[in-house]
Amino acid sequence: MVKELGQPGLPALPSGVPHDGPHATANGLHSAALRLLRHARTADSGMDLDGPRASALSVLVFAGPTPIGRLAALERVTAPAITKVVGALETLGLAERVRSDSDRRVVVVRATAKGRAVLERGRAARVRVVAALLDGLSEGDRSTIDRAVALIADRLAASGSGGPHRAGTPTPPPPRARTSSRRG
Repeated sequence: MVKELGQPGLPALPSGVPHDGPHATANGLHSAALRLLRHARTADSGMDLDGPRASALSVLVFAGPTPIGRLAALERVTAPAITKVVGALETLGLAERVRSDSDRRVVVVRATAKGRAVLERGRAARVRVVAALLDGLSEGDRSTIDRAVALIADRLAASGSGGPHRAGTPTPPPPRARTSSRRG
């Protein structure tokens, strides 16, 4: 049962936020998304990377070679902080600094093949953890989640907040809701 426009097991709306449907949904989605990410992060121990390094490596893998200043902006950290993170990734052989192909004066950071492999292993582990959480849901419930994922991805893309993919690499299409009873 809905309690004060909130969802059971999730925090009530914060003060100063309108008590209406969109804000209640946003509150529930925010809380559930944070909890889901914390749950998925339980698989990160196999990557042997802390959060800032894994996050920066993810940007480099999915957005492609990125100038260090842009990487700092995407990660919302200072230039010295991202320089330290990039240095650590270089030491681990996961990233490297190279001259830009389009402007030789610019140095960009790119993931190495080893960095891509580490990130993909970590991503696969997270997907398995989330899939295990979803195991046992009905086809209808999974379709509802698929539809919500598509709606959120579309809204993020339309708002320009689609993440590092907007840095010049095509964004993979969002998953679409299943229209048949096939499992897939």
